Amino acid sequence: MLDIFQSNFDKLVKEKNFSPEELKIKKLNFDNFLKNGFPNKKLEDWKFLDLNQILNSEFENFDFDQAKFDTQIEFFKIIKDFDHNQIFLLDGELFKNNFEFDDLDKIKISNREYFNEKINKNSLVNLNHAFIKKSIKIEVLKGYRANKPIVIYNYISDQAKSSVINSNINIELGENSALELINLSNSPKCSNFLNSYCGINIKDNATLKAFNINEGKTNTIEYNYNEIDLSKNSHLEYFIYSTGSTFAKHEINCSLNQPYGSAVINGVLNLEKDNQHEIKTVINHNDENCRSYQLIKNALNDNSKGVYQGKIFVDQKAQKTDGYQLSRALLLSEETEFNAKPELEIYADDVKCSHGSTSGNIDENAIFYLMSRGLSYNQSRQLLINGFLQEVIEKISTPEIKKLIKKITGIRDEN
Repeated sequence: MLDIFQSNFDKLVKEKNFSPEELKIKKLNFDNFLKNGFPNKKLEDWKFLDLNQILNSEFENFDFDQAKFDTQIEFFKIIKDFDHNQIFLLDGELFKNNFEFDDLDKIKISNREYFNEKINKNSLVNLNHAFIKKSIKIEVLKGYRANKPIVIYNYISDQAKSSVINSNINIELGENSALELINLSNSPKCSNFLNSYCGINIKDNATLKAFNINEGKTNTIEYNYNEIDLSKNSHLEYFIYSTGSTFAKHEINCSLNQPYGSAVINGVLNLEKDNQHEIKTVINHNDENCRSYQLIKNALNDNSKGVYQGKIFVDQKAQKTDGYQLSRALLLSEETEFNAKPELEIYADDVKCSHGSTSGNIDENAIFYLMSRGLSYNQSRQLLINGFLQEVIEKISTPEIKKLIKKITGIRDEN
């Protein structure tokens, strides 16, 4: 399979007029990918899910030359629930954007040639950086607070089949700025491998609220890597809802680099059939007086498999750190599987950190009680599942986005 990647990389290099420095960086990334290949269970970070095995079982060959841009805007499933600005990605590349509610002189959207001197140790990030042609940059200028959310509609066309699709987005929030961002995946039922990278830089006193929604039953295999850096007194709110793809891994590496930064990461894995999804987080407390909060819940049915790996790292100078992490799983069948790996690595002595993980079956006594009040078995069961997940969704601080997530999950909105 790696021979296919080599021939397509050679083709890319011949077609594109890269500068010597760009070519050097791309070759370094590609060589790292060839050296390490796709992740498998021999790697500690991939001990619960074997991407290499899944790709080999799903794909005989990969297509790098899928047709593009014969999709119309109406094929995108547009959110009608609230006003928002729109960015449309088709097969990983910018297709169109539509900004009605904010000033494009204050929020700059660019589609630029991609170049990053940093060589990541992650082989999938190497693959992304080697093959990506253009990167989308979203920049919120200093002092500007966006009026409405941006929704990124990430659509894979029907022409893409057995394709490797790389997506690359970079987000920068200037000092005292604010932005709400929703990344929504819409994919066809044919099998593809979507490899996404997002680099986020949040400067002093800035706030980013980001929501990643993976829904709709598809055969897509997704890997989503986020590199997030926070400066002084900045804030991140990040929410994940993952249900649709056959396989999905959402990885967040978040660094609190200056005092008084804070990060809240909440997530829901709501799985059925043979779906395998994972959330992996690393929160790096690199300076003092920073806070982090993480709550991940899993509702797992049929033969599905959910994984949460979470690590809180506290540097020796990161005194007054406050870190919290909890994962919980509701196991809805005997065949389902949940794996958790919570970690604390602390080198400071004046900190408050905690972590935990629990899993268990649905309460049959509670179902019996609800049935005695007139509900059917299925209604009672679904009510308990929704109640279990609702704790995470209620932590979303934007009312219209909270309402949207409730609508997607089928949780009744009391308002």
